Amino acid sequence: MNFEKSPSRVRRVGGFQELLTTPFADGVNALCWSRSLPSDYAEVVRLLGPGEGLVALDEERLRSLKLTAYGLLAVNHMLSDLTLLRDAGRDPVLNIIYGYPKDEEGGPVPTDVMSWHVDSAPVEADTWLCTYHGAPSEGLLNDQALRKVDDPRIRAELLELYDGADDSAFEDWLSENHYDLHYAPKPGAVPYSFGIGHLWRVAIEWPGNRLPLQTSQVSGFRSQVSASPPCVHRAPVTDAPRLLLIS
Repeated sequence: MNFEKSPSRVRRVGGFQELLTTPFADGVNALCWSRSLPSDYAEVVRLLGPGEGLVALDEERLRSLKLTAYGLLAVNHMLSDLTLLRDAGRDPVLNIIYGYPKDEEGGPVPTDVMSWHVDSAPVEADTWLCTYHGAPSEGLLNDQALRKVDDPRIRAELLELYDGADDSAFEDWLSENHYDLHYAPKPGAVPYSFGIGHLWRVAIEWPGNRLPLQTSQVSGFRSQVSASPPCVHRAPVTDAPRLLLIS
């Protein structure tokens, strides 16, 4: 990532401890520890072989691979990141991803991870991720994104599907089905890449991170607005294997 041209909501940090302790403030909702990791992740992917879906990787399997020195460096980098996050009280998972499940329901708001979305949790939390190999995640500035449930046309389709009134119960239904977490890029929006090898910590939506109820200028309904905007992002649309650390 070229941080001289990085988006306004992205801040670069110099190491893991700074990444862990820097608060989301002044509109910044994505923190990145930019790194260059000379190693051969492609060798790791090749030796792991073919597969389907998301496959979790543990140290035993990675250590069993017959790797060259650069492949071993790749494994050591990934296991080191796992240790850093676990020691910090996180619960990271390292996956090789052969393909993501796609929302095939055909509804007005697809809810798979390849859709622009924000993460959410019932308690204070954040999301950590690093792509070591394959297509990286992408981010979208909040002012370049529109919640799909705020689009009058999509909202009308959802109301028809809900078969009820546009009231607080409808808002609860949107939340229960995760429709309220998904976004569409506005015309002219320019996504930014999370890149390869960089470790990211991004803001998510959680109940304590909201302003009082406000009225939307789009449709007139009342909704809660995040005090520290969650980071809008998506997984890449690709069938090529991807090595991803996520917590």
